Amino acid sequence: MKPFFKFAMVALVLVAVALVSALTAMRFAIHGQVVEVPAVIGLTPVEAERSVAGLGLQIEVERQYYSPEIPEGRIMTQLPLPGAKVRRGWQLRVAQSLGPQRVVIPDVTKQSERAAEWNIQRRGLEVASTAEMQLPGTPADQVLAQSPPANASQVAAPRTSLLVTVAPDAPAYVMPSFLGQPLGSTSRTLQDAGFKLGTVSMAPPPAENPEIPGVPPVVPTVPSQPSPASVIVTQWPPAGQKVLAGAVVNFEVR
Repeated sequence: MKPFFKFAMVALVLVAVALVSALTAMRFAIHGQVVEVPAVIGLTPVEAERSVAGLGLQIEVERQYYSPEIPEGRIMTQLPLPGAKVRRGWQLRVAQSLGPQRVVIPDVTKQSERAAEWNIQRRGLEVASTAEMQLPGTPADQVLAQSPPANASQVAAPRTSLLVTVAPDAPAYVMPSFLGQPLGSTSRTLQDAGFKLGTVSMAPPPAENPEIPGVPPVVPTVPSQPSPASVIVTQWPPAGQKVLAGAVVNFEVR
């Protein structure tokens, strides 16, 4: 038994050594992929890319800002910060300086959205965002406000946000039932309420005596065209459905 226990102990020791070696190799492999982020502030994006290429990092210019301190074309901020530990292949997000503000912010209020965007872009600026609002008594598609305001100084970024008016929503109604009513009076009611009469078609006539064996059903004679006296048997949109002003209503009549 002693040789067996001796062999088992040797085997356990070898397994433990193998595990320790594997863990050590894995640790070195992981730490071998970690690098320290260098400082790239003050460099141009090209210079920054060269400085981080050997570390396996990448440079991404995400923003551009005006800066009276940082010369135009130089990096003014970076993330992650210098000294941070990251993996190889990590992306450094940087902001580039545009130098001091030299562009005059135009006044685009009371212009249409398209005209405002054109006036902003032709000065080398960008439209950052556009918000919309309804304002009774004000025409739609008109710039109500802008940020930054016209002729603003010490602007951080070459972007302008706009607040533009939009047309108010059309009034909504619940469609009533017109079944059994004459077409003529219903058409006048719809038009007075601001709706539009759409397609009016003749409904198939009902067959008479359909259950008498051996007796063919009698098909009554009906007009080929609707008339003001025609009675509505189906409608679309159906009764109870929400509709907007100006909606088209279609009927089948007999």
